[in-house]
Amino acid sequence: MTQTLSAQTIALVKATVPALEAHGMEIVHEMYARMFRDPAIRDLFNQSHHGAADAQPRALTGAILAYASNIENLGALAPAVERIAQKHVGLQILPEHYPHVAEALLGAIRHVLGEAATDEVLAAWGEAYWFLANILIARETRLYGAQVEAAGGWNGWRDFRIEEVIRESSVIKSFVLRPVDGGPVMDHKPGQYLTFWFEIPGHPAAKRNYSISAAPNGETYRISVKREPLGLASSWLHEQAPGTVLKVAAPAGEFFLDGRPTRPVVLLSGGVGLTPMVAMLESLVAEGSEVTVHYLHGTHDRDTHAMRAHVRALAAQGRDVRVTDFHQTPLADEVAGRDYDIAGLITEEWLLANTPAATADYYICGPRPFLRAAVSALSLAGVASDRIHYEFFGPADELLAA
Repeated sequence: MTQTLSAQTIALVKATVPALEAHGMEIVHEMYARMFRDPAIRDLFNQSHHGAADAQPRALTGAILAYASNIENLGALAPAVERIAQKHVGLQILPEHYPHVAEALLGAIRHVLGEAATDEVLAAWGEAYWFLANILIARETRLYGAQVEAAGGWNGWRDFRIEEVIRESSVIKSFVLRPVDGGPVMDHKPGQYLTFWFEIPGHPAAKRNYSISAAPNGETYRISVKREPLGLASSWLHEQAPGTVLKVAAPAGEFFLDGRPTRPVVLLSGGVGLTPMVAMLESLVAEGSEVTVHYLHGTHDRDTHAMRAHVRALAAQGRDVRVTDFHQTPLADEVAGRDYDIAGLITEEWLLANTPAATADYYICGPRPFLRAAVSALSLAGVASDRIHYEFFGPADELLAA
C-alpha cells in the first residue's frame, strides 16, 4: 500500500486511539444501528454474527483500532485487507455501498464521543475511511473481474440446484450443487468458500459462507455443513432435499492450497473444519502430488466423524498420504486402529513430534480454541509465519496472538 494520507490526518487519527480503546464497541454498535435502519444495507450482512456473542461488532472494533494504530504503516494490514476484500466479494459488497458505511461511522463517532469529535477529527476520519475504502474497492473490482472472466465464472447470485444430499455424520451433511442454467462452474482454489443467500420463510434474508469440500471439477460444487443447535441457516439447509434451488455467489477466500506444493503439507482440522482440508486432499491426490501429506483430524467420536472412509480411500490412492484420526471421547464400542487412531486431543507435543515442523506448510481449520492452540504451538516452535495458513468460521474477532 502506498501512503498518501496527510500528516495531519495521521496525527489526528492516532490521537483517537485511546478513545477507540475506551468506546470502540459503543461506536460500532451505534454505527450498525444506523446502517441497519435500511433493510437493503442490513441484508448485506451475515446477521448470525450480530447476535448475543457480538462477534461481528468485536471484529470491526478490533479492525478500526488496528487501522488507527497502524495508520502510518498500512503495509502491516495487507493480509487483513485481503481477507476483508474476499469477504466483501462473497457478500456482493459494491462501491455504492461504501457511502452508507461512511455516513454511519462518522455519525457514530460524533454521537458517542460528543464534543471530543471535533470537525477536524471527523474530517481526518473521513479522509482515513475513504483512503482504505478506495483500496478495498480497487481490490474488489479486480476480484469481481477475475470471477466473471474465468471459465464458468459469474458475478452476483447464480441459481444452483441441490443434486444430492449425503449424510456424513450425526451432525454433518454434504450437498452437491449444480447450476440451474446447466453451464460449467469456475474452478475454485481448494480451501475457498461459497457465499449463499438463503430465503427462509418467516425470516429476513440470511447470508452464510460454507467451504467447498471437493476438488474443482468444472461442473458442480460440494459443501459439507454442520447442523448447529441454534443455527437458523444450517438447520434449514439440513431439512432440504434434492431439487431445492439456492442462490450462490462465486468462490472466494484467501485461505487456499498454494498451487503445486514443493514442501510437505500438513492438513490439520478440528470438527467441521475438515471441509476445506478434504478439498485440498482431493486436489493433491488428483494432481499426483509427490510431496508427503499428513492429514490430521480431531473430533468427538465415531458418530461425529465425517468423511472418514472417503479420506482413507483418498490416502490409499495418494503417493505418500498419512492419516491420523483423534477421537476426543471414543464411544464404548469404538476400537483403536479401526474407528480412530489416537484417543484424546491433538496435543502440541504430538504435533511437533510427528510432523515435519522444520519444512512443512501447515493448513489449519477448526474452532477458535483449536486454532489458537495449534498456531501458537507452531509459532513458538519456530515455524515461520508464511508456512502457517489458517481459516476460521465467522468474523476475525480474535486475531491470534501468535
